[in-house]
Amino acid sequence: MPPLSLPAPAPETDALTDFVVHAQLMLDPATPEALRREAEPRLLAQLPTLRALGVFELFAVRNPALAALVRDELATQPAG
Repeated sequence: MPPLSLPAPAPETDALTDFVVHAQLMLDPATPEALRREAEPRLLAQLPTLRALGVFELFAVRNPALAALVRDELATQPAG
């Protein structure tokens, strides 16, 4: 059985869709740890775009662990 890996992002995939897909992978208890570790940097890579769009001013991340990850990462990045 070949190892699981993340599909390459489609060129038409927008930042919000990419963030949500990878967040769901990270939060799904059935996701293997190796795949979770692959999803995290791809999720974090979308944060500057989502911040610039004002997404985090409109929506809240409700999962406490994911919210902390996003909050901590945004705190390390320069605003807009």
